[in-house]
Amino acid sequence: MPNRFELVLVAAQRARDIASGALITVDRDNDKNPVVALREIAEYTIEVDALQNALVTGLQKQPEIDEPEEDTELSIDEQTWPDGAGAQAIDEELKDDMQFVDVEEGEVDLESEVEEKLGDADFSDEI
Repeated sequence: MPNRFELVLVAAQRARDIASGALITVDRDNDKNPVVALREIAEYTIEVDALQNALVTGLQKQPEIDEPEEDTELSIDEQTWPDGAGAQAIDEELKDDMQFVDVEEGEVDLESEVEEKLGDADFSDEI
């Protein structure tokens, strides 16, 4: 190993491999996985190059591939227009929504609507 920091990274990778079920190549002697990994590296019983490649592969970030979104707008030919019954239902719904609009002034008559719905209700602040 060229330096101790790379040794730690490679040993940690090997310890993860051991924890995930890889076979050990030295006697465990009641040691924990990081110690076993360091002993394997020191005794050259494993391929360090393979560990380094696995380490690099594990640390690489996989960029998301941006796929172009499909254009969901319909062309004029593809659009479906409402049939007579559908258009009539839309017209009736619009009439219901517009029943309180004063056609001459273009404003909603809120006062008469509120009076009609509330009647003679008492809204005093007394508790």
